[in-house]
Amino acid sequence: MQHAENAAPQPLVLWRGMIWLSEKLLSMERGAVALLMFLLSGAILLNVATRYSGHPIYWVDELAVYCMVWLTFIGASVMTRLRLDFAVTMLTERLSRRAAAVARVIATTLVVVFGVSVAVMCWVWLDPLGIAGAGFSARDYAAGSFNFVYTERTQTLNWPTWVIYMILPVFAVSITIHGLANLMEDTGRVPAVKRDLTINAEEAVN
Repeated sequence: MQHAENAAPQPLVLWRGMIWLSEKLLSMERGAVALLMFLLSGAILLNVATRYSGHPIYWVDELAVYCMVWLTFIGASVMTRLRLDFAVTMLTERLSRRAAAVARVIATTLVVVFGVSVAVMCWVWLDPLGIAGAGFSARDYAAGSFNFVYTERTQTLNWPTWVIYMILPVFAVSITIHGLANLMEDTGRVPAVKRDLTINAEEAVN
């Protein structure tokens, strides 16, 4: 009997652990967003200055594009956890409080399903077991699988494109973690995290 009582709190510890993980991830993502915004702004200013001086740097445009791509995915993950993502409330605002809560749980569940689906897609596409089986040789892997993701390079920076593509699995994992944390809060498993500086989507639009 005592063993059963000791085992009961374990799910609560797991749920709180998910919230803790989501909050730590959110903190790192906020730092990454700030860094990417700094890099993006610097790249744009550098591009303007060098073009105005008549000595444009050809790779700056591509760097700015990749900063924007990473910023978009990381920012989307942050907005998911802060519940600032876009929402259509024409239906839910006409539902009862209980029905609206159910709809919210369903929407959050779909976010988790989306994150898991992207993760599965990235696993199949990037094929980590396949590249490892080829001895991490991009040419050998491409010759055997006809998957050239590890042999392609960017046009001007000449970076491996798979490095840029890594934002996709990172996004998939992060949005899944945030979705699960939101789901724990929506179902009442754990208290919702209070954020003094966060505004909701309706206030943001207005």
